[in-house]
Amino acid sequence: MLRFIAGRLATMLLTALCLTLVVFFLTNLAPSLERVAKTQIGARVSDAEVESWLNRNGYGGPMLARYGEWLGVMPGWTSAAEDGGLAAGRCLGDTAAEAGAPRYCGVLQGDWGTSTVFRDEVATIIARSLALTGKLMLWVLVVMVPGALVIGVLSGMREGSRTDRGLSTLSILSTATPEYVSGVVFIAVFASSAVGLRWFNGSATSAMEQATFTNFTLPVMTIALYGMGYIARMTRASMAEVMTSQYIRTARLKGVSFRALVLRHALRNALIAPFTVIMLQIPWILNGVVIVETLFNYKGFGWTLVQAASNNDIELLLGVSVVSVIVVLLTQLISDLGYVYLNPRIRIS
Repeated sequence: MLRFIAGRLATMLLTALCLTLVVFFLTNLAPSLERVAKTQIGARVSDAEVESWLNRNGYGGPMLARYGEWLGVMPGWTSAAEDGGLAAGRCLGDTAAEAGAPRYCGVLQGDWGTSTVFRDEVATIIARSLALTGKLMLWVLVVMVPGALVIGVLSGMREGSRTDRGLSTLSILSTATPEYVSGVVFIAVFASSAVGLRWFNGSATSAMEQATFTNFTLPVMTIALYGMGYIARMTRASMAEVMTSQYIRTARLKGVSFRALVLRHALRNALIAPFTVIMLQIPWILNGVVIVETLFNYKGFGWTLVQAASNNDIELLLGVSVVSVIVVLLTQLISDLGYVYLNPRIRIS
């Protein structure tokens, strides 16, 4: 098991380096850097002024060298003033007056840079937005996972019955309906004066400070319903396959009650595939709620990603990408470990 975990961690590290290098390369292309410069110093500037600003702010070096500076494995850039003195640098802040500044100040040292749009530390912005999306993710999982498992188990136990057909239809409809459609429908029906059912708030901005049943139900249900159908269909297929297995037939011939048959024998084996799907929902919720957070004006991780991409905020976009990569890789590791735990044959081999 330790060798398995060590191998996975080594693969995760290599994958993270490759993905961050790709993201760094794409976000630091010449047109993107030119837009950043014009955003900071004005749109009507000459190419020489753009190049001068990029050189003064550490964007003028080779791509791999700047990636090493951002990562923290190479010394940070410095910019010389017109009089020959040291004006600024990555590890020096805005001026060169700071004494004893470190030579290395990248992501590995905890320095994620400063957002050019929000004028704040990238680490602070990501921590705040990640906490908000984590709260949303928690309640989505609380609603989505138990509901999907119950629907899937009930459908799989009686394959081909009316209950199976009805629940399967609902699962397909929920998965086939995009979040932006269900979210708009929920707002129009339950939060608009046009219908009259003003049960919930159409905006989740107040939920950032204090989440209540009124201001947090619609965004949670919008995300949960979309993922619930997919997990339910996977659970139903796995449960139906397990119920036709040979050991289930043997247990029935021995007189085991139907309830004990499902709970003690079938359910654990049926949860192997859905567990993997559930773990894969976590990075989807983290990065796939962009539309929902924008629709309900909830300034979480997805909203931050949209702001960083639309405003060409390179440092913030890189930070968001790093967190997304880490979350995806960690959930895959947990999924693999859980799969090994649930399937004794893999654990023994």
